[in-house]
Amino acid sequence: MFRFFKKNNPTDKVESQNSIQHSTLKIIGMHCTSCSMAIDGELEELSGVKDVHTNYAKAETKISFDPKKIDLEKILATIKSLGYTAQAT
Repeated sequence: MFRFFKKNNPTDKVESQNSIQHSTLKIIGMHCTSCSMAIDGELEELSGVKDVHTNYAKAETKISFDPKKIDLEKILATIKSLGYTAQAT
C-alpha cells in the first residue's frame, strides 16, 4: 500500500562502509566531561563526520568519517581550535 521505507541496495551499503575511516585520537587538555561534550559537539557539525565519541576518562576520541569529504588534519585542527591537543594513535 504505502512505501515508507526505502529498499536497501546491498551494493550501496558496501560502498559506503568501504569509504568510512575509523580513527582513535589521544586528547590532551580536557578537564571534565563538558570538555568531551564540547569536542563531540564541534566534530559532529563537520561535513563527512559519521560518528564521534569522546571519553574524558580515557582521554580519547573515537571518530568515523568519510575521507572523501574531510581529512584527519581538518579534524585535528578543529580539536586544536577548541584549545585541546589531539594526536592519532
